[in-house]
Amino acid sequence: MQTLDRAVVLLEVVADEGPIGPAGLAEATGLTRPTVHRLVRALEDHGLLGRDGRGDLRLGGRLVGWGARAARALGAAQVAGPVLEALSARTGESAQLYVREGDRRVCVASAERASGLRDTVPLGASLPLTAGSGGAVLLAWAPDADRFPAVPPARLTEVRDLGWAESVGEREAGVASVSAPVRDRSGAVVGAISVSGPVDRLGRRPGARLAGPVLDAAATLEQASGMQGPR
Repeated sequence: MQTLDRAVVLLEVVADEGPIGPAGLAEATGLTRPTVHRLVRALEDHGLLGRDGRGDLRLGGRLVGWGARAARALGAAQVAGPVLEALSARTGESAQLYVREGDRRVCVASAERASGLRDTVPLGASLPLTAGSGGAVLLAWAPDADRFPAVPPARLTEVRDLGWAESVGEREAGVASVSAPVRDRSGAVVGAISVSGPVDRLGRRPGARLAGPVLDAAATLEQASGMQGPR
């Protein structure tokens, strides 16, 4: 944790004061020069820091990609509330929006059904990509899907063909869900919108009833967030 904290401090100083040399970075952070040198080298290796023509440190190009993804995801999350509320009201089930973070998916917005038995997914919950319809949607169009052998390629092909995914008891026993992709203007999948609830209520083939409303909600969210593109 100390190493992570120090790395973040270095990035903040470079973001606020850069370009800046290693000596200036050591002075600004109060860290020793060997510590700064070691952290800078690691951050450069990961593309989080780079150097300008004079050799001074600047933010790395990898942060540009991360920032763009975060902006797209947060843009959808900021307007997702009303869309998820409408989806929950239409289906009578809980609704969520997930985005991918590394090898997991994170719930960035949710709406709970008004009463009765619920499938509660807390805001900020980190769930596996390899279980549940939301994970299947995020992996189906991912270029690195082959890194997740727990999800059969045939399953992901089916999700792409249908344009949505369903699951029964994958993430949690007794819970079913249906998810659809949320895309940006280029057509890239930047999120998964879902409805979930008890299998006793949704049935063994929840997509038969819920795929339509979930797909409609995905299109509405894309339009509301200004990301609507090819589907």
